[in-house]
Amino acid sequence: MIALARFQVSGYLRSLRILQPVIVIFMILALLLSQAPANAGLAAGAFGDVAAFMFPVWAWAARALLDTQPDEQRALSATAARHHLTPACAGLLAAYAVNLALGVAILAVPTVQGLSAGLESGAVAVGLGLNLLVAAAGTFLGAWTSRAIIPDPGVSLLALLGSAAAALLLSIGPLSWLSVPMVDWIRAAHDGPDELIAAFPGLALHMALWTAVVGVAYILIRRTRP
Repeated sequence: MIALARFQVSGYLRSLRILQPVIVIFMILALLLSQAPANAGLAAGAFGDVAAFMFPVWAWAARALLDTQPDEQRALSATAARHHLTPACAGLLAAYAVNLALGVAILAVPTVQGLSAGLESGAVAVGLGLNLLVAAAGTFLGAWTSRAIIPDPGVSLLALLGSAAAALLLSIGPLSWLSVPMVDWIRAAHDGPDELIAAFPGLALHMALWTAVVGVAYILIRRTRP
């Protein structure tokens, strides 16, 4: 599985599709660098904002990576794999690894700014942990809109945009338990580092359960497809 994941990452990098999310990250970094937080409260809020901005970007990057491999090559990989779940798991592993690398690139700035503004290391760790969980959720959302699930590229793109918008809208109302708690983590982050630390266990549990349900459903669907 590791070899297959490395093969997919290599293909994604060689295709230069990685440049698409990288350009978006540079734009977000320019915004962060132009508005350095003046205190620890604002620095904590930056972690919540980055997670919200990056959620659709992580989904987009995961979809692009999974769609890099041609259908014929994906079918060959499924045939050569020792287990029928290996290709799906390898693709998710490759997509999450790339998203982690993108996350490191963008989170370096708020981490340095937060420590410079007096943000405690515990709050920084919670902010980084939140983004790790959001990256996993974004990866699975992107996987659900990949070509293996939705063959039509136009419909796939609309599904990605619609799912990201639906995640935001659902997180506002009474059905927030069905979606990622985007509004909750933004509110907690902007309420200050203590509130972010206090809210993190609940947010982490919500994110973990949502990601597990979406991930298991994706793998079960992929069992029936090459």
